[in-house]
Amino acid sequence: MFNLKLSIQKRNINELSIISNIISPIISIIATMLLSTILLLILGYEPLAVFYEFFISPLTSTYQFGEVIMKASILIIIALGLSVGFRAGVWNIGAEGQFIFGGIFGSIVALYFYEESGMFAIPFMIIAGIIGGIMWALIPALLKNRFDVNEILTSLMLVYIAQLFLSYLVHGPLQDPDGLNFPQSAYFDDSVIYPVLIEGTRLSITPLILIAIFPLIYLFLNKSYIGYALKVRGHSSVVSTFAGFSSKKMVLISFIICGGLTGFAGISEVSSNISQLVPSISPGYGFSAIIVAFLGRLHPVGIVFAGFLMALIYIGAESAQVALGLPVSIGGIFQGLILFSLLGTDFFVVHKIKLMKDI
Repeated sequence: MFNLKLSIQKRNINELSIISNIISPIISIIATMLLSTILLLILGYEPLAVFYEFFISPLTSTYQFGEVIMKASILIIIALGLSVGFRAGVWNIGAEGQFIFGGIFGSIVALYFYEESGMFAIPFMIIAGIIGGIMWALIPALLKNRFDVNEILTSLMLVYIAQLFLSYLVHGPLQDPDGLNFPQSAYFDDSVIYPVLIEGTRLSITPLILIAIFPLIYLFLNKSYIGYALKVRGHSSVVSTFAGFSSKKMVLISFIICGGLTGFAGISEVSSNISQLVPSISPGYGFSAIIVAFLGRLHPVGIVFAGFLMALIYIGAESAQVALGLPVSIGGIFQGLILFSLLGTDFFVVHKIKLMKDI
């Protein structure tokens, strides 16, 4: 007499084929579309009309296409930084806070030092943004290395501190004295606003800078000694230690690179799209970029495609709100469904289910 039972077993590394890693995101996107269709039908909306507004309509006008490119660029920059740490098993969940501090530091240069900076105003502003992001990222890194504090908790909690600090600044020290008491800084001088590439849009030089950054990150992750060390640590910290790679250095490098890229993204968003500091300078880019990084399989090329998809969801949600009366929060639901579907498909990539006899 025997009973049948299911057994969940982890696959060997050599069983995790490249094909399965490519197919997994595609299956998750298909699953998201199916789940979204069911949800939209329950809510009483026509799924095809909604999908058109999300994924086709933003590409039909020059202005909206420029918005897609800008949002995709910001998300890709942050996700590239996150992928460095995630490959090493360093879970930096606080990119949103590093984004905010990059925006704050860069904005201080833009508001108070643009005259002294002259023609170097934008480069100095970018450097300040990078420093701000790195500074905020170093806090969880040092806590991890010195006291072995879980970096997930510290990096995440620092997001809320950053948000409150930004709110304090725009209500106090950085508030525009001529702004009728609104919580905002003065507008940036034209000399520190990113140049626009296409007239009539907000498409700035951010995508061009991304094009310059991309091959450097690709070569760093896939061709450099440090990139290899990060990958080894991600597979096994024990093996990494025996191989002579310093785990603390890997943590520090991961946070510094992510903080720097995310800080740059922060000031790029402020200078390109807002031109002043306001209580909220991010619609959640730091958290959405986590989905982008994993949907892109932590690979730079995959991250580019995932970034454009996520940008379409952002702009599409606004388009669907105007055209169909859908709440803009539906975009957040789509993001959540993508993450949920990706986690589900990844489970079956990493694990196999066997039917066993229990005698």
